[in-house]
Amino acid sequence: MTSTPPATVQIKHTGRTSDPAQRGAVVQWSAAMALSGTIGAVVVASEASAPAVAFARCLVGGLLLVAWCAARGWLRPSALRLSRRDLLLACFGGIMLVGNWVLLFASYALSSISVSTVVYHTQPLLLLGLAAVVLREKLAKGHLVRALLAFGGVALISIGASGIEGQPVRLSGIALALGAAALYAGATLVAKQLSHIRPHLLAAIQLCTGAVLLAPALAFTPLPADLGSLLWLLLLGTVHTAVLYVLMYGSIGTLPTITVAVLSYLYPVVAVVVDVLAFGHRISLTEGIGMVVVLGAAMAPRRKR
Repeated sequence: MTSTPPATVQIKHTGRTSDPAQRGAVVQWSAAMALSGTIGAVVVASEASAPAVAFARCLVGGLLLVAWCAARGWLRPSALRLSRRDLLLACFGGIMLVGNWVLLFASYALSSISVSTVVYHTQPLLLLGLAAVVLREKLAKGHLVRALLAFGGVALISIGASGIEGQPVRLSGIALALGAAALYAGATLVAKQLSHIRPHLLAAIQLCTGAVLLAPALAFTPLPADLGSLLWLLLLGTVHTAVLYVLMYGSIGTLPTITVAVLSYLYPVVAVVVDVLAFGHRISLTEGIGMVVVLGAAMAPRRKR
């Protein structure tokens, strides 16, 4: 769905959004998805290496989420109630989350924001595949058809897309985006095992884990020295991480599933629009068809058997 820390929350299955609280939740979720669509632009504008960007996002976002949780009393010993297994699973999910970000951010430079974002949205289908292998969940034929369509769309994108400054898209960029999607799917499976933990707290734990893991990488890929780049990274950690997650987790639990699914389209759509308007990306006919196929297959509603 997004490049945010995955967390398991309860989503309502009714299709109505007439309640004032739900209308407010629609605005929050829409804002979160629109913000997600601008993450790629902020990453590219920072001109920092992928590990440095991921570190900054983890450090700033993690500290702000810790402060948010503390302000609400969620860090009190009586409220935490985290077992050793919970902490280990949360840290393991954090490792996959951080790896997902590093791969996704690195893919932008090798393809484009729009191409990487759309390919990244194969993650729901990869999640179904992982659940079938790891949790032995039954995989319906329709899921296999959607997977084939999605990866057929990826093939069309790789053939017809152009990258930064009109250069051909590198297959390595598409491979990195697919790898990021696979890691995010794995992090989502871990989050499903931690549904009893508040999503804000789980995100804070995983972001702090990521900051610790990525800190040694700064010796090889340091943070940028100029103030402009640092301000972009600060924006990413505050608005596109801490604020984004507060909006997401404060709204998704009150929204119908269909509303969440439809509004999630804002993420890739905004990313493509920003890439076209701000970075001059030109979408070829083949690439456009591939994008539509990928998003349609990945976000199509699943029929109950």
